Amino acid sequence: MLIGYARVSTHDQTLNLQLDALKLAGCEKTYTDTASGAKTEREGLQDALDHLRTGDTLVVWRLDRLGRTLKQLIELINEFNSQGIGFKSLQENIDTTTSGGKLIFHIFGALAEFERDMIRERTNAGLQAARARGRQGGRPKALTPKQVALAQSLYDSREHPIQDICDTLGISKGTLYKYLNLTSYGRKENRDSKRLGVILGNGQHSQARPHTALRAASVMSVKGMTPGTPR
Repeated sequence: MLIGYARVSTHDQTLNLQLDALKLAGCEKTYTDTASGAKTEREGLQDALDHLRTGDTLVVWRLDRLGRTLKQLIELINEFNSQGIGFKSLQENIDTTTSGGKLIFHIFGALAEFERDMIRERTNAGLQAARARGRQGGRPKALTPKQVALAQSLYDSREHPIQDICDTLGISKGTLYKYLNLTSYGRKENRDSKRLGVILGNGQHSQARPHTALRAASVMSVKGMTPGTPR
């Protein structure tokens, strides 16, 4: 059974030329789309694919009606072949149900693989040339080594609030903690300080749970404090 598929990109274009050619080719049923070929989701094409059965042949007026890239075409044709479905393009006179048509698509597949290899080689060559000139790929670092040293100095001095350091360097708190390698306790300075005052400065809390006391000791270690030291 011959199943036709026709597509135009915009509503200003007409399907009549394609529909007439597909009808003349003997298509018993035709599905259509009005959408860009770059779109991966096309309702008409999906309906046609769902309708196809082993032994059927999908017919298009021209190759670019089915897919905009060689990669898309190769993937679809390979899927058809695995399901025993043929493919025919009227303008290019390609018919994968014949030995000549299969040969053409094998050549297309080889060209597509060659193109991918060439792109990969050019990309690797460009990266190597950039590295030889001292340039590294990836996202630029938020802070230079000098800025990291300044941030560490400001933080160690205990004279500047965390937010002021971040504002000065133009970074977020998360970035500062990352570069200074601080623990998660350093991110909750105010809240944990208040909690320490309750736990250590009040006798009724001396029987705090073990994990709470351990957490308090860890915070004190980060802040350079000793038990009983006034804030």
